[in-house]
Amino acid sequence: MLIDQNKNKSKYLFKGLGIIFMYFFISLFKSLPFELMRINIDDISSYITIAYNIIIELIMIFIICWVYNNEIKTAIKDIKENHMTYFKKYFTVYLLGVIIMMLSNIIISKYGGGLSENESAIRSEFQTYPIYTFISAVFLAPILEESIFRMGIKSIFKNKILYILASGLIFGGLHLIGMPIDKLFPLYLLSYCSEGFAFAYMMSKTNNVLVPMGFHFMHNGIILSLQTFLLIFT
Repeated sequence: MLIDQNKNKSKYLFKGLGIIFMYFFISLFKSLPFELMRINIDDISSYITIAYNIIIELIMIFIICWVYNNEIKTAIKDIKENHMTYFKKYFTVYLLGVIIMMLSNIIISKYGGGLSENESAIRSEFQTYPIYTFISAVFLAPILEESIFRMGIKSIFKNKILYILASGLIFGGLHLIGMPIDKLFPLYLLSYCSEGFAFAYMMSKTNNVLVPMGFHFMHNGIILSLQTFLLIFT
């Protein structure tokens, strides 16, 4: 198991709160160094911006690995021994999340809704910077998001149902910042929350963040691979 919450509960809570604070603080103020140097970030080369964003994400991942060093070592040992068991057991959970997401998107499309701003931005970025988008979305984002929204939030909520709901809703809601709250908003929210709920369920059952992280890698990899195929052959 990744974490024994019956031992050192306060330490576990502070770790979770610490990485959540770190993630949002760095995300909100990552342009601060440029502002202090009085550099207009819009005037910076896009390649420098990409390199800077990757460095920031790697720094956050390094901090998370440092904070959860012992837990991650235990998680790696556990996943080596039980990876096939976990995959067979929770693939149907992942698939259910995908089905709910697809049905939500079909209904959204039927009633005239388009892509969310987050999805539109990712697709636009992928067409311009495919390699960076692939690396960020398939590898870096799942590590950060599962560490924050699954492992970090788990330190706050002891009740499993509340944890799953909070983890999924926060994860989905943050992907919809800036979207108007209209009659289709609940469907957009369900679309983004469905996999969040699935990943949180896996975390609550296995207590190993590498399980939902692995499915998150796979999910984003499939989506970006399909977009790569369409980009090349259409």
